[in-house]
Amino acid sequence: MASLITCPHCGVRPKEEFSIRGDAGPLRPQPEAKFAAWDAYVHLRGNVRGVMDEHWQHVGGCRRWLVVRRDTLSHDVHDVTDAAEFARAAKPLKRSKPASRAGKPAKGRAQS
Repeated sequence: MASLITCPHCGVRPKEEFSIRGDAGPLRPQPEAKFAAWDAYVHLRGNVRGVMDEHWQHVGGCRRWLVVRRDTLSHDVHDVTDAAEFARAAKPLKRSKPASRAGKPAKGRAQS
């Protein structure tokens, strides 16, 4: 039996319609990040023996990028998510700092 992947957009499809990119875990550093952060992002990847998240593209169908949670030992597919949804869930929300009045500390804060 052929390995199957359930695309969230196209349904159940044979894995031959997909192209794998690799580990979906590392988050891209900010453009102004130091060389070491970019070096690690580009060159260092874990060689997981077990379940991991991987980027796959549905090249034979909708052409969307997906994140496939797959067992690298048994090749069982556990979950498939659209990559855009995966990225939104992985990014921490930026919280704005409370605005203080010009020259005066915010209420309840001691001035140092």
